[in-house]
Amino acid sequence: MINTLEEFITEFEKVKAMGWIKTHRSGPTGIGKTLEDLLGIPENNLDEPDFGEYELKSCRINSNSMLTMFTRAPEPRRANTFLRLKYGYSSDTYDNEEKVLHATLSADRFTPIADTGHKLKIGCAHFGIYIESEDGAEEVMWPRELLRASFEKKYKNKFIYAKALSRGEGEFEEFKFEEAYEVAGFDYEAFIKLLEAGKIYVDLRIGQYHRGRNQGKTHDHGTGFRIKESDQPLLFKIKYKIC
Repeated sequence: MINTLEEFITEFEKVKAMGWIKTHRSGPTGIGKTLEDLLGIPENNLDEPDFGEYELKSCRINSNSMLTMFTRAPEPRRANTFLRLKYGYSSDTYDNEEKVLHATLSADRFTPIADTGHKLKIGCAHFGIYIESEDGAEEVMWPRELLRASFEKKYKNKFIYAKALSRGEGEFEEFKFEEAYEVAGFDYEAFIKLLEAGKIYVDLRIGQYHRGRNQGKTHDHGTGFRIKESDQPLLFKIKYKIC
């Protein structure tokens, strides 16, 4: 069992020397499962370190796969209901005319919202980020400190990011582990720069309850902040290549 950073480096160099390795699990989590197995690290779905003081993350160097960094509803209270009613649209999922709003927004362009004629994007300011329509800024926002708290709650440990080339798909995917970095310390300014460049996306997933006492009311399925898995290490202040 690996307990220290030095032990990780020693074992990871052995994995690198193995060349192409068939995945131990098909799907997006295959890379992490494969590396954990090769290093002898038990699979851990808890919010705690995988070894020593580190949480182990893996990413495909040549992948466009997206990861959800965290989920956080905007402010103020009932902001999602406001968005759903103003910019939402009817969905065949429900047997009524109530609206839903599913859209992936970025800061570098407007996103058309179904056939409503509306467009939305993310705006950036010193206080945080907000939603902007074709008519201007809406009072729907994520304050700077709320974003910082959300990120640090999810990424409170130190991390090792292992990068690998990948080829093939599903159960036939293979990995060739290339390098590993130690990362720590959420960099809010880097977060905003990536957001402004269109490299971070905000997924609005606002529906409605369709049964029970809350039927017809707004149901937030989790507003997700997403990034390419290969870009995720850019969000940290400390980025030190260890092997």
